Amino acid sequence: MNRAGRDRELLWVSLPDQRPRRELFYMSLMPQTNVTALAATEPVGDIRWIQSTYRRPIKRFIEAGALAWVREIDDLSPNDFDWVASLELCSLVTGQAAKWRRSNPKTLQAVITWENLANQPIYKVPPYRQALESCRRAELLLCMVDAARDHLLENRFSDDAIRVVKPGVDTDVFTPPSTRTDQPVVAFISPLAPNKGIDRLLSAMALVRKSIPQARLVVAGTGPLEPMVRAAAEDPAQQVTLVGGLDAHGVADLLRNSAVFTTAPRPTWKWEEQFGLAYIEAQACGLPVVTTECGSNYEALAAGNSLLKVSPKDADAQIEALAAELIDWLNNPLKRQTQGDANRDWVVANHDLRTQTARMGEAFAEIERIHGVR
Repeated sequence: MNRAGRDRELLWVSLPDQRPRRELFYMSLMPQTNVTALAATEPVGDIRWIQSTYRRPIKRFIEAGALAWVREIDDLSPNDFDWVASLELCSLVTGQAAKWRRSNPKTLQAVITWENLANQPIYKVPPYRQALESCRRAELLLCMVDAARDHLLENRFSDDAIRVVKPGVDTDVFTPPSTRTDQPVVAFISPLAPNKGIDRLLSAMALVRKSIPQARLVVAGTGPLEPMVRAAAEDPAQQVTLVGGLDAHGVADLLRNSAVFTTAPRPTWKWEEQFGLAYIEAQACGLPVVTTECGSNYEALAAGNSLLKVSPKDADAQIEALAAELIDWLNNPLKRQTQGDANRDWVVANHDLRTQTARMGEAFAEIERIHGVR
């Protein structure tokens, strides 16, 4: 509850390509919070949806999804909302939200961020830089990872506005199987893009099969490298299955029928892995994880999983390290079960969806008290 004991009214301003079951979904699960969303497509959750259109001057550009303005925001009054919230400091809708709420000083602004690059290159592009600077007046900067807080402090944001609440997964959906599989199935669930490493995992699995001929790779996802994965799936010798995009229940079923989860992220000039929800989904299902260290993905792993510290510039070394770890896990069912049990306990304790969204609500409530709106 906030002002005058009533529920909190929050306006979420979506990016044009907002992903489902992410930040907006988290907001909708916060206790005693009514969420209205400006979004191009209908969001997931108990949310009042205002279908929105966007002005996008350029579609092929650095972070073009963030270079867009939502048209319908000016049809709404800040007087009807306690909060306006959006994703990421450099998105233009964040700058829009900052300008829109000025007519009502009682409307607070929240910015949700995963950004972990202190010297993010796109901040040098004027529209993004202006949006970034507008965030200095936001009352709440809600970080999804510790590295995002470090990024804010390195960019001289006030620590008074910063709160860290890490994301969660539905631990009633993502559950271990009653009996773990004894089949050497490796799961990859991620966009099929070079920065997520599916190309190197296909090569690593070729080495794994030399030691474990029955080893199979099941790939869930879509993206620019899909033709490469599809070609591998059409070659029986490679023992690759491509299942495309899956919903949460489909992902959980895949994980429960797998022995190990793996990805191999590597940085680009403007991106490093920030967290990786698939890691905690896999661990919630009782799987060990094999992955390459990239950005702040270590924050998404319980102790004991395989986090490979191999230079991404040395592709052969990464491929060999991935294969060696996968072989070790696949050959040791007792080790897999022990780590899987520990992973499940760690996710339940630290990344349960309901617990984490309640903590997000507490962060909003704390800021409300500080600013005297409760």
